[in-house]
Amino acid sequence: MGAQTFTSREFNREPGRIKRAAADGPVIITERGRPIMAVLPYGAYERLKAAPGTILDALDMDGVGEIDVDFSRPATFPRPAPFD
Repeated sequence: MGAQTFTSREFNREPGRIKRAAADGPVIITERGRPIMAVLPYGAYERLKAAPGTILDALDMDGVGEIDVDFSRPATFPRPAPFD
């Protein structure tokens, strides 16, 4: 579901409506047709604010060992020119 958009006038006149809409996903507030603000649930804000994980955290995730990666070179990959 995409972000809902409201004008700054709607934001000032109907804050309850904006809060209810933000519970379903991000809400964009516009002024003169340009986005000026985003309203989102506090949990989503906390996730955005959280420190990024490290590569070690990513490698420690469940199921990472089962990922199949193909490291072979494609036949169309450029090769160095032979100079004999």
